[in-house]
Amino acid sequence: MLEQTPAYRNPSLSVEERVADLLGRMTLEEKVGQIIMWDARPDDLSFINSRQPGSILHILGEKLDRAMDLAAQNRLGIPLLVGEDAIHGHSFWKGATIFPTQLALACSWNPDLLQQVGRVTAVEAIPTGIHWTFSPVLCLTRDLRWGRTGETFGEDPYLIGELGAALIRGYQGNGLDDPQAILATAKHYAGYSETQGGRDASEADISRRKLRSYFLPPFERAARAGAVTFMTGYQSMEGVPSTANRWLLTDVLKDEWGFKGVLVTDWDNVGRLVKEQKVCADYVEAAVVAVRAGNDIMMTTPEFYEGAIEAVRTGRLAESEIDAPCGRFLALKFRMGLFENPRRPNLAKAAVEIGRADHRAANLEAARQSLVLLQNNGLLPLDPTQLKSIAVIGPNADDDLQQLGDWSLGAWQHPPEAGKHPREKTTTVLDGIHALAPAGLTVRYERGCSIVDDDLSAIPAAVAAAQASDVVVAVVGDHLNFIGETLSTATLELQGGQVALLDALAATGKPMIVVLINSKPLVLPASAKRAAAIVELFNPGMEGGQALAEALFGLLNPSGKLTISIPVHVGQQPVFYSQVRGQHGTRYADLTQEPLFPFGHGLSYTEYAYANLRLDKSTPSSGESVQVAVDVTNVGQRAGVEIVQVYVSDVVTSATWVNKALKGFARVHLAPGEKKTVRVELPWPAFEIVNALGERVVEPGEFEILVGPSSRDGDLLKTKLVVEA
Repeated sequence: MLEQTPAYRNPSLSVEERVADLLGRMTLEEKVGQIIMWDARPDDLSFINSRQPGSILHILGEKLDRAMDLAAQNRLGIPLLVGEDAIHGHSFWKGATIFPTQLALACSWNPDLLQQVGRVTAVEAIPTGIHWTFSPVLCLTRDLRWGRTGETFGEDPYLIGELGAALIRGYQGNGLDDPQAILATAKHYAGYSETQGGRDASEADISRRKLRSYFLPPFERAARAGAVTFMTGYQSMEGVPSTANRWLLTDVLKDEWGFKGVLVTDWDNVGRLVKEQKVCADYVEAAVVAVRAGNDIMMTTPEFYEGAIEAVRTGRLAESEIDAPCGRFLALKFRMGLFENPRRPNLAKAAVEIGRADHRAANLEAARQSLVLLQNNGLLPLDPTQLKSIAVIGPNADDDLQQLGDWSLGAWQHPPEAGKHPREKTTTVLDGIHALAPAGLTVRYERGCSIVDDDLSAIPAAVAAAQASDVVVAVVGDHLNFIGETLSTATLELQGGQVALLDALAATGKPMIVVLINSKPLVLPASAKRAAAIVELFNPGMEGGQALAEALFGLLNPSGKLTISIPVHVGQQPVFYSQVRGQHGTRYADLTQEPLFPFGHGLSYTEYAYANLRLDKSTPSSGESVQVAVDVTNVGQRAGVEIVQVYVSDVVTSATWVNKALKGFARVHLAPGEKKTVRVELPWPAFEIVNALGERVVEPGEFEILVGPSSRDGDLLKTKLVVEA
């Protein structure tokens, strides 16, 4: 008699029934293997049969096909779940569409755009066999020296939550069973970015009230938006590593927020409990701590396998405590339909999907909307009919790697033998200017200096090019050597010979446009501050040079706004706009506390006027929303997009609170002379604070509603409402 098909192989049964049947058939070793994510970079894949992992990462192409074959040969044939760092595009697939980095994308203030970025990334990742991306980053930037600043959406919890939710929707599409969807990961949960001295993964001095006030809201927004996976941070708080923090992982995430997905540690976080943080004596203890804290998947800690098995066999863990995370992970696989369709790589389809023309067009639009015009004395846009020559100068003017930024081929995360993205896929600043410069306009190029050393020998040639030209476009910033995970910096100054180069170019007297390609805000020298114009690109992706050239020549009217404040000096840290009230004084003895360019700042080639701020109710009742309306008029000569920002200030609070907080925004397109009434809904939670007991409450009293083009007080219209007791 033929053996009956096991229940877990029957797709007509419920997920719960299939999980129960499969768990009942699994050995302890098989269960433990399922909850480990293995690093699949080594050529030897024998661990797939000896350890039977549930998930793997860093594996692509034909090698992934081989890994899936090996998994199918295991006793129960449980399919693999495959993860990759598709951070701003399918980062490590050669020729994939590489978008601007998160910090750059955030400057669009456009959730629809972020959702599209997520969708394109998923569509390109799926045919390569990837099921899972470790994105988005929902950390708040606090100290700008932190190397991972460029991976964030900036400094504001509300905006981070809205943009993160949009990216999650793009990745996850229509749900787990959508064959064009990949799993999103909300990371790094939580407080990872509250560093000491900007140093990566340092002890975070964060109370539970502070967590609830600023660091947790973006993650709660992600949970409500349906993020299927969360990832823990590397750091510890109040002496407890994130991976060991049951209050954070279970009490808040799973019990309070109702998160039903899967929680994965970051790279070897369980190992760090033993090797670096030294809060566990061995891997048996680390396994007990990690499981009981609420982690479901242990990323790249192979020692967890023996440690967890020993913990169960010696009675330190019950096997049911392994069953719980294993069951949650198996349920995820069933819901994705992987037992019926493991979603193997289809390289023929990948060749069609990756780098499609419409994906490239979406990338260009992302670069356009992300560009921020910081300063302009009227030089921009350039009139090419009035120019004979342009000098394009600087170490980042024709450097495709720096333009793509971190988490792309050529960055440190992949070995050099992986290669880099095809050069022709990236339009550098020099490429873009060459392409759009009209016939007869001479474009001169000189690199000028290096970022990684102090060699100044090329500056004279750069000066000569500037002197022979009508306008100078100086492209400076940072380098992959000084950005990213583990690569925090002690300074924010321009590195290498860049300051000397800018000083020399400024001394020529030629009009200078400073273009910044950088992963995080940098401190600008006086010569840059005196420039005719400053344009911030951050890391603008493959199409950044095209977008910049369009802006220079007036084909694009900039609309981006900063989501992170740019300081005058590194010593101003922290410089984010939402400071807690009560400082003794408003400036340093030797320096302003105000940033050079504040959160929300960004210029246009037209001007907008704000008037007639009003509310639909001045005394809302408990639970009611408030509609904010303001008239915005384009008083200039060009069509443009304005980003209207709405802030809330609770005038008197029972515990110290921020001076103001972003609670809404809107993008509005206006033709020259056009006036529109912009309406933004503020839900009741927009008026909450976290009181001294750590409770989110709306306290009775007076509130200010502030609306304008940036967070700068002088830019904001104000009105009041009262919440009655």
